[in-house]
Amino acid sequence: MTATAMRRTTPGTRPLIRTLAVLTLGLLAGCATLPPGARPDPRDPMERFNRTMFKFDDSLVEDVGRPVGKAWTTVTPNFLRRAIANVFSNAHMPDVMINDALQGKFRAAGTDFARFAINTTFGIGGLLDAASFGGVARNDNDFGRTLGTWGVPSGPYLVLPFFGPSTVRDAVARVPDTYASPVTYINNTEALWGTEALGVLNDLTESILPTYDLLDSQHPFDRYGFARNAYLQRRDFLIHGPREQNLDQEELELQKSLQDDSDGAAPQQ
Repeated sequence: MTATAMRRTTPGTRPLIRTLAVLTLGLLAGCATLPPGARPDPRDPMERFNRTMFKFDDSLVEDVGRPVGKAWTTVTPNFLRRAIANVFSNAHMPDVMINDALQGKFRAAGTDFARFAINTTFGIGGLLDAASFGGVARNDNDFGRTLGTWGVPSGPYLVLPFFGPSTVRDAVARVPDTYASPVTYINNTEALWGTEALGVLNDLTESILPTYDLLDSQHPFDRYGFARNAYLQRRDFLIHGPREQNLDQEELELQKSLQDDSDGAAPQQ
């Protein structure tokens, strides 16, 4: 569900990783059935598995995410949550700049470098979004888009436990995106776990819960199919630009929310 969950493996994280592996294997044993009348989608050959993961993520958000997010927003002032979101957004900029350059978008890379420099200095380490006040555009990018730009096919659709919608290509691309994050290089274990926890809370309130709220508001006949189509079409748009697509306004809005979670914590677009 969040980009912050994939970091270096330290001795303290190994029991958690083993637990998640066992949980995933258990979920694999009980893959969900397709709804009556559903037609197989060639983009989604692992649909039974993906529906199980989607159901798991849904339950996690409802049972854990919403109560935690509500508690966090209740006890944390809005200005403080905004400052935290700005810091994580600023920390995401090195990944954006690297992928701009890898895609040959050197003007965008220069703009993003300027944004990073302004917010790191005048924005007090990113607490303030000083660059936006100065009219510097906010961009976003990731390694999945870089691979797509250079012709690497997306591969099958894939729903990841905890991380949500993805594809095989975008799931693999999370690894270099993770190593481009400054959080990866925090050496102090307590500081690392504290930053990770804060990042999860930020992701939860800034992007995950708003996305689920939007999905809930549409009342689609098939939540899974609606979310899958919105995600795949959004990623295609980000890589290839506009194409002829028959989409209604609600799905367009959901597309904007169903970003690959490698996008930093603050909403980018």
